[in-house]
Amino acid sequence: MPKKQAFADAMTELEEIVRKLEQGDVPLEEAIDLYKKGMELSKFCHEKLTNAEEQLISIVGEDGQKQPFAPSTGEV
Repeated sequence: MPKKQAFADAMTELEEIVRKLEQGDVPLEEAIDLYKKGMELSKFCHEKLTNAEEQLISIVGEDGQKQPFAPSTGEV
């Protein structure tokens, strides 16, 4: 999977894979390949969501309170 793939694109592709697998008319070999690709996409999406959550926590804080603003030390 390309590293530059967007989260939304990965989710769309994952949903399509799930839809195909749920239909149950996919040959076994193709189903295995789809399952592997789906697991890769799931991992990619999970990592993206975890990263976004960590960024939000660093902005808002774990307690939901806005973190104090820390001005940059460089001169403008």
